[in-house]
Amino acid sequence: MRIPEFDKATAPLREFRGDAYCFGMGVLADVGTVAARLGKKAALVRGTFTGSDDYVESISHSMKAARVELAAEIRGARPNSPREDVLRIADALRQAEPDVIVSFGGGSTIDAVKAADVVQRLGGDVEDYFGTHLVSDALQSGRGSLTPHVAVQTVAGSAAHLTKYSNVTDLATGQKKLIVDDAIVPPQAIFDYAVTCSAPASLTADGALDGLSHMLEVLYGAVGKPHYDKAAEIASTGHALVLEYLPRAIENPADREAREALCLATDLGGYAIMIGGTNGAHLTSFSLVDILSHGRACALMNPYYTVFFAPAVQEPLRLIGAAYQRAGYIPGQPQGVAPTLHSRDLGVAVANGMFAFARKIGLPTKLTDVSGFGQVHIDRALTAAKNPQLRMKLENMPVALTADMVDEYMGPVLAAARDGDLSGIRNVAQTGGRR
Repeated sequence: MRIPEFDKATAPLREFRGDAYCFGMGVLADVGTVAARLGKKAALVRGTFTGSDDYVESISHSMKAARVELAAEIRGARPNSPREDVLRIADALRQAEPDVIVSFGGGSTIDAVKAADVVQRLGGDVEDYFGTHLVSDALQSGRGSLTPHVAVQTVAGSAAHLTKYSNVTDLATGQKKLIVDDAIVPPQAIFDYAVTCSAPASLTADGALDGLSHMLEVLYGAVGKPHYDKAAEIASTGHALVLEYLPRAIENPADREAREALCLATDLGGYAIMIGGTNGAHLTSFSLVDILSHGRACALMNPYYTVFFAPAVQEPLRLIGAAYQRAGYIPGQPQGVAPTLHSRDLGVAVANGMFAFARKIGLPTKLTDVSGFGQVHIDRALTAAKNPQLRMKLENMPVALTADMVDEYMGPVLAAARDGDLSGIRNVAQTGGRR
């Protein structure tokens, strides 16, 4: 039997993208019709996962039926959108000269296409666009225009098909960086939820945890802001879906109701990061790309940042704590976390609920349980947090941090995540002192 949140999820997504988003079971055949709205000569940038050839054939047929010429078929990106793949795709697009791009793949391929089109149309290097609003600045200066993009998602996770983000990784340094700009939001998006039914358990978990982190981190950062009520609605609905249906999908990958629920939840995560921004866990995850998938890295770090943020996010903690409690991961009555808990103690209770959920689905809860982890990852994360290109993550935190405060306050968070010990996390008092 569906939980009530299942039926609540569709309306916000319609509100979010309207006719610009085609989603649900069995919509892949609509790709050609949608692409034809934007152009008549397409480059298809495609994933190469198991079974992808059949889907690509369906897309090709739909484009032919819509009288859209397929000018090039280009291999998509590896996980985490390596810089080399972005530049390769940019070169291929430059040669094909399409008037519409169709990307078919997970977040890495879609993100790579966003960045590749920026580079091939506006010039320069991808490094020139890391940060916020730099693509729009280039467009406004008259340097060119972007190619219309139809993003066809295949994985319930990043919601790259719906958002203004492009994650790109430098494999030499192991560091991920971000382009953040409304100009790179795909004008048309499609997600056939049925495609996810063949996704392996590990990929299913990674994606669901990424979506969960989007909703959680945006909610934390929304306290006191106009979009808080919308962030709370999204987070409440999406958390209920992931906590209920991710264990089901892992246990039975053929459970179509669970698959649909996770797609809805992660799409809600995409809505969340378009009204607010992620912060601590996402920032740290960018320095763990060589040892953890993105979703797992965020899920591992969020309990520790929850305790760090706790004094500033009491209302979100009660909302999220209630979801974990209803799902059986926090002891007590389902109406909410015990009202006697406040401030840091409330954060610890919610963090422990997150740990219980992680153990349920077989995830590590501390960095020393992750193969390949070392001090280099903590050093890299602290350095990245001070990088102006990632400043937006510090600015999105519900606890105000500057680059000068990173070592003093983020350092203990990372040490706590290393050891699995919440007690060493320092909270920042409103006056700027310690608690």
